[in-house]
Amino acid sequence: MLIIQAARKEADDLFPKAPDQHKQNKPLIPNGLGVIYVLASAAYLFLLHFFEEGSGNTSPALTLAACILFGGFMGLLDDWMDLRWRYKAFFPLIAAIPLISLATRLGLRTSIALPILGTLYFDSSYYFLIIPIIVTITANTVNQLGGLNGLETICPAIIIIGLMFISGTDATLLYFPMIVWLLLAFFNVQGKIFVGNTGSFAIGMTLAAFAIISDVKSNMLISILPYILNSSLILLTYFIFRKKASLSFDGKKLSSNHRRSLMTLITYYHPLTERQAVLAVSLLMAASTLFASLV
Repeated sequence: MLIIQAARKEADDLFPKAPDQHKQNKPLIPNGLGVIYVLASAAYLFLLHFFEEGSGNTSPALTLAACILFGGFMGLLDDWMDLRWRYKAFFPLIAAIPLISLATRLGLRTSIALPILGTLYFDSSYYFLIIPIIVTITANTVNQLGGLNGLETICPAIIIIGLMFISGTDATLLYFPMIVWLLLAFFNVQGKIFVGNTGSFAIGMTLAAFAIISDVKSNMLISILPYILNSSLILLTYFIFRKKASLSFDGKKLSSNHRRSLMTLITYYHPLTERQAVLAVSLLMAASTLFASLV
């Protein structure tokens, strides 16, 4: 208990602070603690690579570490510089390079099986077109769903745990990173810390990279459908009507008079407390992840 309290005090002193917009008096909360996930995950994966028998210059552990590090760096830049979406939307394309290298060297399967559509075969275009598209969509959609305590941490955790469950021995890659992320989620839900763009981009890259490495791409794409719905609503309303989504807070509950994002869609019909809103979206993620696992 004393260690946790000391760690929280260090976070208060070391990390920049951001206002909690959905609390009375908008208290300042340490932001950017997703960097802890990035560093801990990279160290763990480097150790896995070191002790892996016969591992060469390219391995799943090393590739995943590179993707998480780049995701964290991309988020850190955004936290520092507040990058425009027109720039950071394409940053994940660079992070796809290690995955392309791994996929070509290991000869990973170049097809994706989807419900209704069946199995789609891409051949060599899978490496240089499909992988970058998967990485870009996943990282950006995960980053776009946030703003409430727990939303940025619980939702991706649900999906990754579901993918780990069906990925077999590859789940070893995320044993320790997932423990670290869940610890951050525990404090994030209570409104004690924010993981920031550093954390949300890093976990988005984790999700995309792990799905490609473990060949659970189809399951991942089904699991992130709520993320895709949220981003589609945001982008459509912005580019067509030039309007952004926003939530109103009356001191107790969140509400919205429009439907321009997943959160505003949910609170448009029924005003909810912050915890209730996060729970509603988390249940939606759990449902899509369960469906993906069954499929």
